[in-house]
Amino acid sequence: MPEYKAPGVYVEEVSFRARSIEGVPTTTAALLGYCQTGPMEPTPVTSLSEFTATFGAPTSGRYLALAVRGFFENGGTRCYILRLPDDLVTATAGAEGTLAPLDSLSDISIVCCPDEDAAAGITAALVEHCERMRYRIAVLAGSSDGDLSQAPPSEAQTSYAAYYAPWVLVKCEAGSKPVAVHPGGHVTGVMAASDVQRGVFKAPANLPIAGIAGLSRKITAAQQAELNVRGVNVLRNLPGRGYRVWGARSTSSDPEWKYISVRRYMNYLEHSIDKGLQWVVFEPNGEQLWGNVRSTIESFLQNEWLSGALLGEKPEQAYFVRCDRTTMTQDDIDNGRLVCLVGVAPLKPAEFVIVRISQWTASATCT
Repeated sequence: MPEYKAPGVYVEEVSFRARSIEGVPTTTAALLGYCQTGPMEPTPVTSLSEFTATFGAPTSGRYLALAVRGFFENGGTRCYILRLPDDLVTATAGAEGTLAPLDSLSDISIVCCPDEDAAAGITAALVEHCERMRYRIAVLAGSSDGDLSQAPPSEAQTSYAAYYAPWVLVKCEAGSKPVAVHPGGHVTGVMAASDVQRGVFKAPANLPIAGIAGLSRKITAAQQAELNVRGVNVLRNLPGRGYRVWGARSTSSDPEWKYISVRRYMNYLEHSIDKGLQWVVFEPNGEQLWGNVRSTIESFLQNEWLSGALLGEKPEQAYFVRCDRTTMTQDDIDNGRLVCLVGVAPLKPAEFVIVRISQWTASATCT
């Protein structure tokens, strides 16, 4: 409050607008791999030409450049490039530390290493990185000729990862023979485009894959049935529909985190609320603050429900927010802890569409 000393009329501007939470971006990826040249620190690029000018053209046996091309061809608009040191091919130690430069970049939501099969230890490092950073998921694919009966590997089983097979075939230039490329760049581009067109709550599946000439192997529906239950998302060439991402699962064995869209949407909610409530720190911890926190989060979730991102015919069926004496003890308050409980009902993808048909006559009764 200002200090008034002289009699008079004082006009002040005040705001009655409640604080708001803005949804964080989910379309920025980090792509890691080997390059001809370029800086070793994370570098943002917004086009293939920008990548080529900084990191060079594709090289034999290295897939980052072709994956970046696939990222932009499938709708991606911005990604960070992290060039891997050449000695990571044989050195398992240090793979985890290689990702450390990505820690300070808060806008990354997807991480992928198209040179995953050549960088020893990088798969486990990607998973550890995403679990530690909390608001990111890893797009994995293993090797081009790997045994899918063992996929995904044990170190890749987490709700913070999605595993795809098979590799995609792309042409380095017009008229050249197609080469097999890690599908991560293409899939990541599909995810980014889906987020823009529909929202991060939409499963990034049943979507076309652009910029490919084929798949490195054919996986039938019967083979996919076995792979799907293990969390392997299959890329298929469907008659009349072309090449599509035909799987929407994470690699987690926990039924609550079966679908990658649920994990990504919860990442989005948690990260948005995290950033949107930074103003609360060191505010007086009492009923007025608790009410402000409740209304701020409720307004954010109300918009999410209105946009179709949450399940429920009414807001109270879609979410709840509690921040009061029922969520914190006097010991919490005395020790500076504000505890808020938020529950949401995320949408799950319609993975199995079942239509039951029977014969019906005019004299029959349909119930």
